Amino acid sequence: MLRIEPSSLRGATTVPGDKSISHRAVMFSALAPGVHRVRGWLQAGDTLATLSVMQALGLRVSQEDGELRIESQGLRSPTWPRLDCRNSGTTMRLLSGLLAGAGIEAVLDGSDQLRRRPMRRVTEPLRRMGAQIEDTEGRAPLHIRPAALHGVEHHLPIASAQVKSALLLAGCFAEGETVVHEPARSRDHTERMLLAMGAPLRLSEDRRTCAIQRPATRLQSLDVMVPGDFSSAAFLIVAATLAPGSEVSLQQVNLNPTRIGLLHILQRMGASIEIADLAETSGGEPLGTLIVRPAALRATQVGGEEIPLAIDELPILALAATQAEGETVIRDAAELRVKETDRIAQVCDILRAFGAEVEELPDGMIIRGPRPLRGAHLSSRGDHRLGMLIAVAGLIARGETILEDEACIADSFPGFATTLARLGAKIG
Repeated sequence: MLRIEPSSLRGATTVPGDKSISHRAVMFSALAPGVHRVRGWLQAGDTLATLSVMQALGLRVSQEDGELRIESQGLRSPTWPRLDCRNSGTTMRLLSGLLAGAGIEAVLDGSDQLRRRPMRRVTEPLRRMGAQIEDTEGRAPLHIRPAALHGVEHHLPIASAQVKSALLLAGCFAEGETVVHEPARSRDHTERMLLAMGAPLRLSEDRRTCAIQRPATRLQSLDVMVPGDFSSAAFLIVAATLAPGSEVSLQQVNLNPTRIGLLHILQRMGASIEIADLAETSGGEPLGTLIVRPAALRATQVGGEEIPLAIDELPILALAATQAEGETVIRDAAELRVKETDRIAQVCDILRAFGAEVEELPDGMIIRGPRPLRGAHLSSRGDHRLGMLIAVAGLIARGETILEDEACIADSFPGFATTLARLGAKIG
């Protein structure tokens, strides 16, 4: 349980390593026999699920001086009875493509929460490639059996980095070319990492289409530095924007253009966010420092191609909108209903508990502001992003806010409360 009181945030900090890149760095090591080195790896609930599964599949992993050292001999054993993905949808979806391509028999399972999440969006296109996968009424457990795959041209109905990544991983082993078309750009960490490993990957000019052709195994070993996770930084960005008297410098944050939709939306709303110290990691990921100060916000419209670039940040964007002048409308975000929780319904409930005026839509919400917030006593519902949303709302709400079930925040941002306290938040 955390207690939060109104506070300003001041100072400089980093945020934990990027979760998406951390998942991929461990998983993609199986494609290239040899020694891989990963610095800045996120050690959190979801990424530890991936690490545990990949160790079960034969990767030898050690840590020294903050560096992950991975020894890989490729994927060899043909059968694994059950691999526990715990609570991580990324682990299950990407691994389904990797194992189906490698011809390994396994059952992918996880927590009750993960078993409720839809999996046919990835199992059906994999079956088109010849994969033998049985799901359970469209959900986990997934039973994968060995099968020879062939390349297929996929047209995804919804932009999804997880589905795209699963298909590209399967395509590394498939006969012929695997092509994935998306209606809008989604996170491109998979493409960047495969290219850094020397994979035969082609990208269209608008980067909505990617294609891979075998042989794409036995690639170069990874030696990467994982930048700070923008999705984690988003909560501190909004906190510093809304809390009077704040000034926060967030250092070495991933500024991949497919991740920073929230940054552009907030700047459009009038946020004061300065970008400095731009650089690039060895894996081709841009990073930099974000300096954030309070600003008066105005309402905006969010939808269409912006949604995949800000999908995980929409809950905290909704909080920012409660303090913006006018009516903010978020549409085309039905994907939020099939995350760890139904984030549309839950965000609306949470913001109303703080006194905000919010209208739930089938694919989003309407937020009318600005509205003064009052402290509330709420649970995270076991969803790490909802837990952080409640904590940040508590920094600007009148009176005390109590957050129950805060431990789940460690799924993506271990040390979140400690980071806030170090920046001056009254939290404990």
